[in-house]
Order: sequence, then structure tokens, then C-alpha cells
Amino acid sequence: MTVRQSIVFNGDLGSGKSTVSVEIAERLGMRRVSVGDLYRQMAQERQMTALQLNLHAELDQAVDGYVDQLQRDIAASGEPLVMDSRLAWHFFTDALKVHMITEPGEAARRVLLRPSGPAESYTSLEEAKAKLKERSDSERNRFLVRYGVDKARLRNYDLVCDTTRAAPAEVIAHIVDAYEGRLAADVLRDAPPLLLLDPARVYPTEDVQNLRGLWEGDFVGAVGAAGDRALEPLSIGYSGEYFFVVDGHRRLSAALQNGFTLVPARLVAEADEPVVGGLTATEYFTRQCRAGTVHDWEAAHKIELPLPEHALRAPDAVLAGDPVAGA
Repeated sequence: MTVRQSIVFNGDLGSGKSTVSVEIAERLGMRRVSVGDLYRQMAQERQMTALQLNLHAELDQAVDGYVDQLQRDIAASGEPLVMDSRLAWHFFTDALKVHMITEPGEAARRVLLRPSGPAESYTSLEEAKAKLKERSDSERNRFLVRYGVDKARLRNYDLVCDTTRAAPAEVIAHIVDAYEGRLAADVLRDAPPLLLLDPARVYPTEDVQNLRGLWEGDFVGAVGAAGDRALEPLSIGYSGEYFFVVDGHRRLSAALQNGFTLVPARLVAEADEPVVGGLTATEYFTRQCRAGTVHDWEAAHKIELPLPEHALRAPDAVLAGDPVAGA
């Protein structure tokens, strides 16, 4: 970036916000503020769990009001800093807004492995996964009602980073490169958000047998030698919790064959936004990503992709249509 500004981090528990924001603040010489720490302290003082405080905050506006004013004051100060907060993106205008995501089971595993306090503890992976979802849903509903904003909408952010398999050092290096203008600066400038996705969690929308050149040795080798930062960003759609390829199957395949844990991408449509042929992102994904398409892609790349809900409900024959995606 040409202008030194703040970096604000949003993301659910287990996405790695604390680890990444602490290191980035140290590397860039910025002060770090964690709203999560403040909420945990408030929960302990009230002898509540973090989830109980979230549910209480839906009824008592004073809980959010105090924290909101604190964030407004910090944003107005003009101090460049690193902010770890699920709502700072709403209050900060001159900031790189980073949204961190991870696979829910992996998030639950991470939370279980770290020391727990009286405000936040779980007895099993299943309980952790369920409670984390409940807490996230509570926050989302509260933000929708109180502020009229949806934290799940990707266009709220400048950078979306999937931390499911990427090591913290890799995530940190990519975010710093984006912040300092060395990574996909055109996407961040002209059409944010920049997506840094785990290629093993991106869904195909074309059958493998219809795609040419996936195993071309020279191309795959060149991608591996250049690294993920040199890869032309994929064109990606987003429907609910699913990322899918609109254009870039060949690049995605090469990334998987080279063992990349992050690939750059641009968001072309999410949810009800139009993507191709008058279809919304959700309609396109439902039409193009069939059970057979997913199974064949999995087998070809030796990965596992949970079947999307629509593919579990309907046979391929019902969802089949003429291919409309590019490679």
C-alpha cells in the first residue's frame, strides 16, 4: 500500500486471528488492540461464557455500546494499528480489512487444543464445533439487527484468507505482501476482495474429462517453480459456505499438483449476484457442481471435498446442464 494505514482482522474463533495479528503488529511496528480480549474479560467479570455474553448482548445494548465507542475513538485517532475485532471493518474506513476463515472442524480442533478459561471451554470436538457455530450465528444476527451489516458478506473486506492448511508464517507473509502492495495489488485496488484460498477447498464446476491440459507437465512445472504468488488470480464465485471456480480450473489443478496451500483469486460473484448467463452465483453453483463432478475432481487430485447440500439432495441427472464455465 502507498499509504500507511491500519490493518483490521475479522474472523471466527479458531481462524488464527490472534496468532497472525500479534506477529504482524510486531513485524510492522504497530500497536495491537484485541476486542476479543476485552469481551472475554467482560464475560469473566459477569461469570458468563463467551457465548452467554453474546446472547446477553442481543438484549443489552450497553455491552456492544461500550466496545463500539472504543473502536470509533480508536479509528478516529488516525493511529496506524492492528485491530483484532469482529466488527472493526465496520468502523474503520482507512484500513486493510482482513477476514480470516477456516474449515469448521479444523477451527474446533484448534480451539480444543489451546488452554481454556472460565469464559470459554468445551468437552469434545463436536461440542466445540456446535458452540462455535452458535456463537458465530449469534454475532451475525446481532450485527444484522443492530448495525444492518452482514459479517458473512465477503465484499465487506479487502482480503479474505483461508487458514485451514496454511502455516501461520505463510499466512503472515501473504498478508504483509498484500498490505505493502507486492501481492495482487490490482485486485485490491480495483476489485476487492482479494481471496487467498486453500485450493483443496475450492469446488470445480466442470467435469474433469471436459478439461484439457490439466496434466500438462510444462505448465504444472512452471507454476510450481514460480510459486503461488506468481499465479494469475482465479475467478471465483461464492455461495453460502462454498467457493467454486468460474474460470481457472487449469491453474487450480496445477496448484493442487504442486501442493500449494494458498492461491490468489478474485471474487466475481457471491450469493444473488449475477455470474454467467444470467445465473446468480448460487444458481450457477447448483447447476454446475454435481456429485459426479466433485467425486471425479477428488479422485484426480487425491483430496476430499464434502458434497454441497444441493448435490446431496438431487441426482446428477436433475442438475445437469450444458457447460458454461471456462478453464
